[in-house]
Amino acid sequence: MTTAFEVLPEIAAALAEGRPVVALETTVIAQGLPHPVNLETARRAEAAVRKAGALPATIGLLDGRVRIGLDASGLERFAGPEETPKLSTRDLGPALAAGAGGATTVAATLALAAKAGIRVFATGGIGGVHRGGEDTFDISADLIALARHPLAAVSAGAKAILDLPRTLELLESLGVPVIGLACDRFPAFYLRDSGLPLPASLPDASAVAAAMAAHWGLGLPSGLLIAHPPPAVAALDAGQVERWIAQAEREAWQQSVAGKALTPFLLGRLAELSGGRTLETNAALIVDNARAAAEIAVAYAALEAA
Repeated sequence: MTTAFEVLPEIAAALAEGRPVVALETTVIAQGLPHPVNLETARRAEAAVRKAGALPATIGLLDGRVRIGLDASGLERFAGPEETPKLSTRDLGPALAAGAGGATTVAATLALAAKAGIRVFATGGIGGVHRGGEDTFDISADLIALARHPLAAVSAGAKAILDLPRTLELLESLGVPVIGLACDRFPAFYLRDSGLPLPASLPDASAVAAAMAAHWGLGLPSGLLIAHPPPAVAALDAGQVERWIAQAEREAWQQSVAGKALTPFLLGRLAELSGGRTLETNAALIVDNARAAAEIAVAYAALEAA
């Protein structure tokens, strides 16, 4: 393993002993939520993982080193008001070679977590096929990472700004199982129900852990996407969210926003248009997904130990 790869001692010990660990990303801290809500949410997500019986391993790059697990000062650095680079998988090597730092996306976090031997990951909502992606080929690396790395990714579906039917179609083509955790329709980040049926639904963490073990027991290389709706009290109205998205997309087109800047721009405008309601939902589902992921990690570790 590269010397630029640093695993927090308590995470290294847990992995060596087969105890449950949940990987968490840093882009949601650095780019997904404003300061100081981002730090509060990161702390709450880590606390939810610990309360459910697992260890949180928040992942990012600091000072030219991969950090698997962050201490309090590391979390604070990612949550600070200064701008932090956003790193996807393609950016990791150049950033390390330059001795730089940055917040890891879903795709980059999956790659680094897999290298560390972690099996469960929690995020807010994954990326996917952008609207109009059939022409622009604007497709998130998150989908490719799910096909390449054997982790169960717990997510409130995919972000509502995306083309969700095409996202599900591509996941099918890539061989990534999409499983609803106590739901039979694909959630859409702020929404509990996108209207799209899921190919599989399982009732609880133990059943999901069994599906993970069966999938990897066949030698299948991909991860699994575990769709977990946002808490009912935090979910938003589908019609209103779609109106906000339409306005944000028009503004993005008018300002020629594209590529890796598009998602942060759209999410930022949704927060402004909603008067902060989308931020509240985002924070709530991040914490709830972390809890659900920890329950799955605990169940999977028990299966592996049996």
